[in-house]
Amino acid sequence: MLLYTHPSCLLHSAGPGHPESPSRLQAVLDALDDDMFRALDRIEAPRATREQLALAHAPELIDLLFDNAPRDGFVRVDADTVMCPDSLEAALRAAGAVCAAVDAAIDGRCARAFCAVRPPGHHATRDAAMGFCLFNNVAVGAAQALARGIERVAIVDFDVHHGNGTQDIFWNDARVLYASTHQSPLYPGTGARSETGAGNIVNAPLPPGSGSAEFRAACEQVVLPAVRAFAPQLLLISAGFDAHALDPLADLNLTARDYAWLTSELVDIAHKCASQRIVSSLEGGYSLTALRESAAAHVAALMAE
Repeated sequence: MLLYTHPSCLLHSAGPGHPESPSRLQAVLDALDDDMFRALDRIEAPRATREQLALAHAPELIDLLFDNAPRDGFVRVDADTVMCPDSLEAALRAAGAVCAAVDAAIDGRCARAFCAVRPPGHHATRDAAMGFCLFNNVAVGAAQALARGIERVAIVDFDVHHGNGTQDIFWNDARVLYASTHQSPLYPGTGARSETGAGNIVNAPLPPGSGSAEFRAACEQVVLPAVRAFAPQLLLISAGFDAHALDPLADLNLTARDYAWLTSELVDIAHKCASQRIVSSLEGGYSLTALRESAAAHVAALMAE
């Protein structure tokens, strides 16, 4: 299994006190330094090209982020999304990691990968950066897979916040299934069950206070049946760990065991219909303890035969 990351992803900063901090990624990388992950093949993430970004994003957004990347200080893209001088490079490496992992899976070099990158991506819409996200890493990777001839891509998003950006990008594209569990009500206010796109959008919102039982029921009754019925040729995961009970930004009560359980279910689906191909990319998660425990459980499940 492959692990994509890049030092620039640790340099991106949204400023002092911002919850989307470099310590998040460092916690994940520290967890994956354990001996049990020695078999991971660690690869430096390449930059996404403008052509790859344009598969999922409007030229106006790409130009905005390239043209306004600061040489010093900070530039505010929206109320809570900020760029520093290292942010554009980090965002290009984050999207490039998913594209490279998708290519490796399609080319048969390695079926599974985890992209330990930041900034996260699933709130970035086709034409707007928002919610700590600049480019939509998983959406760019999915679009890359479609451009390479994959006919059915499933994206499973278990971040506590709904991936409004990913839903926006693939709203009318029946080649992509987007399935999400998330807390509702919560930022960004999207993700109702009634939001179904072209029949390819599956939302399973969870009320505040929900824990393992409610999460697993939503997966067993809504998300997993939809993914199985779709029979994807490639499965992507938006791996946000902020539904964990320790996370300070939301009110769900998952544990690392829940992430391991769902990951194992997705590995089983990928084994049956997707030639084992799964690419996962880090999204949210703001408790360092929860990030370490959950990322380790998730990656261990991805590595399992």
